[in-house]
Amino acid sequence: MSGRILIVDGVATNRIVLRVKMLAAQFMVEVCATQAEAQALIARNRPDLILLNLSDLSEDRHSFCAALKADPDTQGIAIIAVGLADTARARFAALDAGADDVLAHPIHDALLLARIRSLLRARSATDELFLRDGTSRALGFADGQTPFGVPGQVTLIAQHAGSLHDLIVHLNTGLDQPVQISDIAAVLCGNDPVSGPDLFIIPAIMSMADAGPLFGLVSDLRSRVDTRLSSLLVVVPDDAPDMAALFLDLGADDVVMQNALPQEVILRVNTLVQRKQLQDTLRRNLRDGLQAAVTDPLTGLFNRRYVDHHLARMSEQSVTAGRELAIMMIDIDHFKAINDRFGHAAGDRVLVAIAARLRENLRAVDLVARIGGEEFLIAMPRATARQAQGAANRLRRLISQTPFDLGEAHPPINVTISVGVALSGEAGPDRPDTHQMCDLADAALYRAKTAGRDRVAMDLSVA
Repeated sequence: MSGRILIVDGVATNRIVLRVKMLAAQFMVEVCATQAEAQALIARNRPDLILLNLSDLSEDRHSFCAALKADPDTQGIAIIAVGLADTARARFAALDAGADDVLAHPIHDALLLARIRSLLRARSATDELFLRDGTSRALGFADGQTPFGVPGQVTLIAQHAGSLHDLIVHLNTGLDQPVQISDIAAVLCGNDPVSGPDLFIIPAIMSMADAGPLFGLVSDLRSRVDTRLSSLLVVVPDDAPDMAALFLDLGADDVVMQNALPQEVILRVNTLVQRKQLQDTLRRNLRDGLQAAVTDPLTGLFNRRYVDHHLARMSEQSVTAGRELAIMMIDIDHFKAINDRFGHAAGDRVLVAIAARLRENLRAVDLVARIGGEEFLIAMPRATARQAQGAANRLRRLISQTPFDLGEAHPPINVTISVGVALSGEAGPDRPDTHQMCDLADAALYRAKTAGRDRVAMDLSVA
């Protein structure tokens, strides 16, 4: 598990206990006692998430939380409020101040880790969309307009709506439009007119033993094409932290306790709807603004024009995150012979199939591009030399182990690739020179070719 966490707590014992738990979960951790110390640490090395004790009476932590969320430079940092009394009003006050989530004292370990994982997933997805949107603006495309004040489409999934009368009343009163009511069968069958809304609310007011169908529902909604981008909010019993943790790990975006104030429920709903709409807008901008100009028309991968801009932004992020950036250069072995023997149409089929295999077997954050006739580039942020070499060998095997279909006129053929890998090295104050990295990866690719092809070669500085 990766991620940088800052613990802000005036009580030394609390800091020690939380630090031990976070280190055991393989996070990078910094701790401090005061807001002034926290601001210095944030300015020096921005964390992904802050565990903030809002119950410290020596400082106004609620105002500090609100200030972090109001500052464009820090508003993307996830904040979990800890140390509060387990009351509905305390939870709402923390959320109203800007906290992304609240965990009352004593902290349930499984729920804490599930909350952190959920928030880091959401942050990573949004950051990646912002990064790609920034690249499209740098290329000179018109900005898409983010809808402001557009009512969100919210669907409550309930078998018996009558038992949820109070929740429905609160939602209809607090939202800008009535909540829609559906049942599990209608949503999963795909014949529901409100399928794929901005937010599904799933009441799970039952025991862990009885919640099996709803655990399956969350997994199904997260995996289906028409609902996988919808936000999911699950209502759980007050005394069921293990159930809440499991829902989060299965893909729920948030959970809310049954005894929550109506204001808290509405606040969480609006936050999830706004995040979903923002992500929709960023995806639409990327799709509409970039597709024609920065994608290769044959393979659908990004082209060299996109690579030149996006690599620079990835390089900047590698410095900010203090992590390495890996670049792979890939070349199809003996590709000219494929064209000469079977024709250019067959060669195009091979290019399309290789592009699909590369794209489907890398992370969403990785950049995959076609930069020449039979040449591809992959950029992997936050990858060590060992991880990059392992990924390169895995991709090489994916290409070589399954023959390529050339159509009815020819039998399937075996194809191999050679790969050269270069890394930015230990992050320093200067941005890695991506042009130099590409040259180093090209040199490594040449060594892979001359050594016999169908192999991976590392840049000599990291080999």
